Amino acid sequence: MLPSIVIGAGQAGLSASYHLQRLGIAHLVLDADDAPGGAWRHRWDALTMRDVHGVAELPGSAPPPQSAEPANRAIPAYFAAYEREHALPVLRPVRVDGVRDEAGALRIEAGPRSWRARTLVNASGTWTRPFVPRFPGAEAFRGEQFHTVDYPGPERFAGRRVLVVGGGASAVQFIGALAPIAETIWATRGEPVWRDDEFTPEAGAAAVALVEQRVAAGLPPRSVVSVTGLVLREQEREAERLGAYRARRPMFSRIEADGVRWADGSFERVDAILWATGFRPAIGHLAPLRLRSPAGGIRLDRAGRGTTAVADPRIQLVGYGPSASTIGANRAGRTAANGVRRFLEAANAGTEDTGAGGKAAWAADAGGVATAGTRVSNAAGAASAPGSPRTRAA
Repeated sequence: MLPSIVIGAGQAGLSASYHLQRLGIAHLVLDADDAPGGAWRHRWDALTMRDVHGVAELPGSAPPPQSAEPANRAIPAYFAAYEREHALPVLRPVRVDGVRDEAGALRIEAGPRSWRARTLVNASGTWTRPFVPRFPGAEAFRGEQFHTVDYPGPERFAGRRVLVVGGGASAVQFIGALAPIAETIWATRGEPVWRDDEFTPEAGAAAVALVEQRVAAGLPPRSVVSVTGLVLREQEREAERLGAYRARRPMFSRIEADGVRWADGSFERVDAILWATGFRPAIGHLAPLRLRSPAGGIRLDRAGRGTTAVADPRIQLVGYGPSASTIGANRAGRTAANGVRRFLEAANAGTEDTGAGGKAAWAADAGGVATAGTRVSNAAGAASAPGSPRTRAA
């Protein structure tokens, strides 16, 4: 029985692990990938460190430099070095299938293996849940269709007619790369909101507050980027000069074999459709815990600013809603670690309602908060805190 388990070793998961370790809380990080890097490992080769909006440093480290190095190499290398430097207890590859309540403990299941823990920090992100809206006729389209997760780089589209769908930063970036070498058509549900003012910390805080309000109400979260407005960078100026952004069209009504048709009957022939339509939180493995509110999202404490699930205080969510950015993930990692500590201390004192049947006999279990300085090793079946059972596959 571990005091805590973290699911996911992206920015949020590594930040949470770092802060858990600093608090002396023995834990294990389960990561679905076979190497460090999180979602960054799967980005397209043409995306360099100069192209990304900026990657915040992990706690206790310096950020990776902005350079011409592909982000899918630079950030995984940065994460790998960070895991080694801080001896973080990451076990991979482990794809978690489900998390269940088992007599007041949490049972984390991954194929034939399972672990038991008192608390859970979920940092599974969104990359594995790309969202593509349904349109009549999509299955009849003879061209190629890609979501952001499958984007092969701009060279694949040279000389072709490409429909880019979506009103966020990814769509703007794709058009910026494609318009100089291909004919682009841009479709969005609503009018894009551009900003030409400086994106100040106050503006960022206001955008995050909008996401917090949704999470506090138990609604499915929107991404922080979706409420910050769109900005053209130097890389997109050529596409702007070509008029690629001014030619934006409303959403079409159906897809046909060789193009798309709008409600007014107009038609555009296209060779490929690029869905820059975002992601949904990858939280299906938490379904057995019934954390969702009637509104469809998971309510978090502190009016949406915290990381503790209101429905079950054993569960912390990082990289969810307002913390779904590299800066937000770092802050959420610290908040989640403190939430774990508070729960364990209260549980050991016999004062915490576990959210799974009232006050459980947590104090009867050995451990809880490990002695400061203890850590779980990187080996599979890693040792837990002194005096507590050794973690093992069930």
